[in-house]
Amino acid sequence: MLTIAGSDSGGGAGIQADLKTMLALGVHGMSVIAAVTAQNSVGVQGYWELPPEAVRAQLDSVLGDIGAEAVKTGMLASPRLVTLVAEVLAGVNAPVVVDPVGVSKHGDPLLAPEAVDVVKTRLLPVATVVTPNLWEVEQLTSVKVEDEDGLRPAAEAMLELGPAWVLVKGGHLPGPPVDLLTDGTREFRFRAERHDNRHTHGTGCTLASAIASHLALGEDVPGAVGKAKQYVTGAIAHGFPLGAGIGPVDHAWRWR
Repeated sequence: MLTIAGSDSGGGAGIQADLKTMLALGVHGMSVIAAVTAQNSVGVQGYWELPPEAVRAQLDSVLGDIGAEAVKTGMLASPRLVTLVAEVLAGVNAPVVVDPVGVSKHGDPLLAPEAVDVVKTRLLPVATVVTPNLWEVEQLTSVKVEDEDGLRPAAEAMLELGPAWVLVKGGHLPGPPVDLLTDGTREFRFRAERHDNRHTHGTGCTLASAIASHLALGEDVPGAVGKAKQYVTGAIAHGFPLGAGIGPVDHAWRWR
């Protein structure tokens, strides 16, 4: 399975979280690094996108020789990198999970404002599943979700941008977290216990990678999302303090 995303020097999110998730779920992880962040438990101190030719070379190298049973995208930083990745993925015969990363857990921007339209017009139409949180839904569609009743209109607005499935993550709503998955016809709601744990760095990356991992293993989309939700819920429950801020989820919780 291939992740195309940014590197998190603190190890809790991004490429590092993706590869840990893949290993935990039994798939071989490969990576194309689109950007490098200076990042720790208290925030993102800076990021540097890689040149398009470096990203293209990584994609050609991995896909030309090994191939991928599923692909996950995360932080792509700029319009030119979003465009490049979308062009390549349009020719890949594998499910694509798009995590439309806009900001970090700490509120630091990870996507240039001018790249938002490119994500909408180029990347989302090639997505098998897109996994926005409520802030990303608003960024991409201008739909603001205030409660669980707002999840369906948000998902419908996301579907209009072209993905096959949308998983709107409702973790930032009050009460027990609920996520809504739909392809416009079928609808599934995934509920979980809310754990009293602030160490949740990397949850979005981890969930998207877990979905892609289960798709690579042959699950259908609802089945992959259900298993990924169980894995992430356990990882959040076992999240641990690291540094002075928001610690990571525990990707290896099932092994301990």
